Amino acid sequence: MALPAQDGRTLPAVVLQDLDQQPLERALAGFQTLIDQHGHVIVVYSQAVPEAVERRLHTVRSLLESDRIALFRPDLPPLGIAVLARQLRQLASCDLSPGVLASAGRLLTHYIHAGAVLGSVTRLDRVPVGLKSHAKSWVPGSQFAVLAHPEPQLARIGPEASLTGPEFGTWMLFAQGQLNTDWVSATLAPSWNVQGLREATLPAESAEWWGTGRLVEFCTYLPDLSVLYQLVTSVRQSVCHWCGIDVIGDRCVFCSATPPVLENHSAAG
Repeated sequence: MALPAQDGRTLPAVVLQDLDQQPLERALAGFQTLIDQHGHVIVVYSQAVPEAVERRLHTVRSLLESDRIALFRPDLPPLGIAVLARQLRQLASCDLSPGVLASAGRLLTHYIHAGAVLGSVTRLDRVPVGLKSHAKSWVPGSQFAVLAHPEPQLARIGPEASLTGPEFGTWMLFAQGQLNTDWVSATLAPSWNVQGLREATLPAESAEWWGTGRLVEFCTYLPDLSVLYQLVTSVRQSVCHWCGIDVIGDRCVFCSATPPVLENHSAAG
C-alpha cells in the first residue's frame, strides 16, 4: 500500500501489483525501466506477501544481474511497512546516496511502534507473546490490544488496558478493519501523547498478517523530514568492500556483503 505524500517533496511510490501473476518478461522489463529511470530501486515489502512474490523478486534481481536493486522485508506489520516506505520516499528527496537511503530503512524501523486491536487472537502467530497458553481463559467476544513492534505486548481491552508506547513525540496512523471500536483513537492515542492522528485505508495484507479481518491496525512514526534526515546522517557511513557503495550498518543492502573479518595476528604476550 502506498500512503499519500505528506508534503510536496515526497517522491511518488511505484506499486508492484500482481508481480507473481504477470509474465516474467514483463516483470523484468518493468524493473529494467525503473533502473534506467532512477538508477537504483528499493523494494519494501511485507512478510505477509505470498512466497511467490518474494521468489519473483529474487528471480528478477538475479536475472538482471543487478546490484542496483535492494530488497527490504522488515519485521513490521503491513501498516508499519507502508509508513516506513513513505519515510524513505521523503528522504529520497534529500542528498543521500542510494546505499545510505536503502540502509536507512533498518535504522528507521527502530522508531516505529506498530500494533492492532484484534477481535480474536486464535490465529495470531507472528507476535511471540505466549498467547496460546492463555486463550482458553479469555471470554468470547473479548478484544485485544497487541503491540508487535518494537517489543511484543498484549492486553485484553478493558478499563485498565494499556500498552507501553514511544518515549518521544510521534504521530499516529490507524486503519479500520471489520472491528467496531474506538479504543485506538479514544484511549491509546491520548495515553501515548501523540502529536497528530490520521486515518488510512487498511492494507491488503493486514488480515493475513494479524490472522483476522476483525481488527484496527495502528502505527506511530516520526513525520518530519528534518528529524528523519538528522537521524540518518548522524550515523557513521562506510563503503561496501564488495560493490563500493556508501552504506550505514553492517550489511550492504544491494549486494548483501558484510565487512570482512580481520584476523588478529598479534601474539599473546
